[in-house]
Amino acid sequence: MFDSLSDKLQGVFQRFGSRGTLTEKDLDEALREVRLALLEADVNFKVVKDFIKGVRERAIGANVTKSLSPMQQIIDIVHQEMIQLLGGGHKGLEKSQTKPTVIMLVGLKGSGKTTTTAKLALYLRHQGEKPLMVAADLERVAAVEQLQALGKQLSVPVFAMPPGTPTKTITKNALKEAKEINASSVIVDTTGYVMLEEEDHKELRALHKTLNPTEVLLVADAMTGQEAVTAAEEFNKAIPVSGLILTKLDGDARGGAALSIRAVTGIPIKLVGVGEKADALEDFYPDRFASRVLGMGDVLTLIDKAKADLTDEDVESLTERIKKGQLTLDDFLEQYRRIKKMGPLSQLVGLLPGLSQIKNKLNVDDMDESFFDRVEAIICSMTKAERQHPDIIDGSRRRRIATGSGTTPANVNQVLKQYREAKKIIQTISTGGGPNITSLLR
Repeated sequence: MFDSLSDKLQGVFQRFGSRGTLTEKDLDEALREVRLALLEADVNFKVVKDFIKGVRERAIGANVTKSLSPMQQIIDIVHQEMIQLLGGGHKGLEKSQTKPTVIMLVGLKGSGKTTTTAKLALYLRHQGEKPLMVAADLERVAAVEQLQALGKQLSVPVFAMPPGTPTKTITKNALKEAKEINASSVIVDTTGYVMLEEEDHKELRALHKTLNPTEVLLVADAMTGQEAVTAAEEFNKAIPVSGLILTKLDGDARGGAALSIRAVTGIPIKLVGVGEKADALEDFYPDRFASRVLGMGDVLTLIDKAKADLTDEDVESLTERIKKGQLTLDDFLEQYRRIKKMGPLSQLVGLLPGLSQIKNKLNVDDMDESFFDRVEAIICSMTKAERQHPDIIDGSRRRRIATGSGTTPANVNQVLKQYREAKKIIQTISTGGGPNITSLLR
């Protein structure tokens, strides 16, 4: 995400940081390069101007040029200013005091609104909600059928009516249906627009009046840059937009929309799409996002991903087995499967402090799902006894496992070595050689 911008900013900080001391002239030169990097990332010109001005004023006020580590202080100031630029703190979704909470999704054609509707439904279900999706995009061919297919795939109910039914009729009946099935939230997928005309403004206002939504979320494609910012301004003129969902942040986005949209429109970014899978929708945290852009990593998001499907029972059971030295290859395989679910390795590496700067050297982009598939195939080719007690695996068994998994004995040896090293580290921690293992897992 925003690798080009991150690389350029880190390059500036490293180059000037190597000088040891900085003059005011050095500061201006460094900020000029930061300014260019932001403009090339398609950040709004006025936003860049105000951002650089704010960083410079804080840097001069803090006398960073006279400190022992001036560039570290400047990086910290840039980080804090970027957090403010992105809206400060996390802004979550609002809930209605009376059920159901109605969420109206709006956006331009091609912004990913229908798939985002399904992602949002899954996101809400993971939070204990009972969502109902409403197919109210009657303009795009097969939009209704697409939402119904996604609903079937995710086991989330979809309300739809025959073609030609007025949107007002669909939404009114959908709200009745929501109360009948006791849905706690209603997500309405509305018509996408190429551009907003006056007639479209009237249509949106009428729909807004019928739904009386708690949230109006604009789905904007981060890869469109300033077009997304313009769209946010236009939709906000028609109806009060309460939040933004930025899609395709996992793509080759230059970052301009994410870094401009809050400052220009005042609308908070609430959620971000980070992949094509149904569960690739995350809460937006300005501080974490700024850390990623500046190459500082994002350990909190990594922890959230790791904990996503780990129950208290899982933690207790695994902790107990670790304490007794009973960590098996089945446990090892389960953790690999968890990592695989967390997303591409290239994304995960970017969340680790320091590693984002050497990501290219690690060739993580080459470590696709086949890397995990190979580990899974090898362990699944073992007998139950071998998975419980890997020490019984001799040379002939390694060859049989390699044949059964379509790999080589060297691959089998590598998996066994990784297992032993992981077991050794975890047991060292559990016996007092590090932090409490239960707190790590939680």
